[in-house]
Amino acid sequence: MKIVNTYFIWAVRILTSLILLQTLYFKFTAQPESVYIFSKLGLEPYGRIGSGIAELIAGILILIPRYTWIGAGMALCVISGAIVAHLTNLGIEVLGDGGQLFLYALIVFVGSIILLYHHRKQIPFINKILR
Repeated sequence: MKIVNTYFIWAVRILTSLILLQTLYFKFTAQPESVYIFSKLGLEPYGRIGSGIAELIAGILILIPRYTWIGAGMALCVISGAIVAHLTNLGIEVLGDGGQLFLYALIVFVGSIILLYHHRKQIPFINKILR
């Protein structure tokens, strides 16, 4: 059973990280969709670049078992902002994407929660409570 759990956690790590990292192309090359989103939020270009840097760091940390909890925590914070933006200003569907960006945000959100739960004993302030 432990080996199945290990494979599952690695699958969650990889999926969450891939989603975070694949969006960097759009953010760092100022693709029109990304510029539109951050312009609509009043955060262009600094929000686009800043969130891209945070997602880059989170995506890398998620893949390093010792630091997965830090990356998952960062990803959860960044993606929560994205979800709130979709639910308030952007809408579920952005520029006719059929809700794909929102779905990716939900996958990262759930993946981050799973990873944080799985690695909860590595989180210093949680570990003290669990002892």
